[in-house]
Amino acid sequence: MEANDGFPSTGLQKQLIINFGRDNTNNPQQWAQQLKSPKTGFSFGITEFGNLDSLGIALTAMPFIEFNAFGSNRFKVHTGVGASYFTKKYDPTTNPLNRAVTTSITWAFRTYLFYEFLATEQIDWRVGLGYSHHSNGHTRLLNIGYNSFLVSFSADIKNPLQQTPALSEIIIQKHKQTVNNYFALRGGLGINTLATAINNTDFVYNFAGEYGRIYNNTFKIGVGFYSRLYQHYYNYIKGNESLVQPGRDYDYFRSNPYYYASNFGVSIHGEIFLNHIGIDLQLGYNFHKPAYEMDYRMNEGWENTPREIPTDWVLGALNTKYSLKYRISSRIGLKYYLIGMEKAPKNNFYLGAHINANLGQADFSEFSFGYVRSFNFRERS
Repeated sequence: MEANDGFPSTGLQKQLIINFGRDNTNNPQQWAQQLKSPKTGFSFGITEFGNLDSLGIALTAMPFIEFNAFGSNRFKVHTGVGASYFTKKYDPTTNPLNRAVTTSITWAFRTYLFYEFLATEQIDWRVGLGYSHHSNGHTRLLNIGYNSFLVSFSADIKNPLQQTPALSEIIIQKHKQTVNNYFALRGGLGINTLATAINNTDFVYNFAGEYGRIYNNTFKIGVGFYSRLYQHYYNYIKGNESLVQPGRDYDYFRSNPYYYASNFGVSIHGEIFLNHIGIDLQLGYNFHKPAYEMDYRMNEGWENTPREIPTDWVLGALNTKYSLKYRISSRIGLKYYLIGMEKAPKNNFYLGAHINANLGQADFSEFSFGYVRSFNFRERS
């Protein structure tokens, strides 16, 4: 899809993707049984977007998971999230028409629906429909990103050196149903940018906690809170920039820069554990994020808002779109746990990489460190 007006003309987009993975049918771990034996692994890909001069090539690496769909072994849903390196990006002088990507490294997301039309002893042949997205998580503007719809042809090649035993030889222990409570704390360091006229990256400082339950060492659901401080907002206020100067719309921000540059909210968390790996999703509600109003108006009015904003400059309108983005936050990413959840540890630590958003629009990219304490472990009948 074209990312902007005047986007360079393109031919067909072409991808070559190689997946290295495991079929978890014979995996005795509890998560594999609970999730109905998905395939998991790592993916490497190269994409040519149909215009080498302006769009270049993307090299992508990501973990993936693949499930059966529609109650059939022929349909598969394949999805992953990772990172891409781009050989071409936006440059106001040498590449002004491609405003999709402005950084060499971006987040990458891919999801496919496959149909297996021919299965043999060694290779399963498949066709598919897919969606692919690349963007930098608001670490630099512009951040329109690439959004692509694709058709695919693929071969699922079985490992000839690892023969699957007959079903009669497979003995997989049935795990007991369990539930336990937990609480968790995390600290995070994010990066983002404010506007095209102030287009340097700066930090977002995060602290959060949550409480909830873990089911069968596989599913987690909880509620929590989060607290953030945006360095960009703080610097804008302390620097006496245009919109906080005396007589301007947000001059009162200068009375307490920390307060007006902060963000507080509550959240609902969901997570799926693949032993050491967690697939994490959060939906939040902001009850305090005052500087986002200034941010939104600065970026949603006339294009190319200058750093010194004239008093007659048209700023963005505070409409329903603004209200939804102001109130609703989201967060998605991956965690790596020091101790695998299969061991049901009482104390655990993790490292995480997430993208945070205002509703569906990227807000900042974040790396985090967290602690989880589990207690009141019990079996379910």
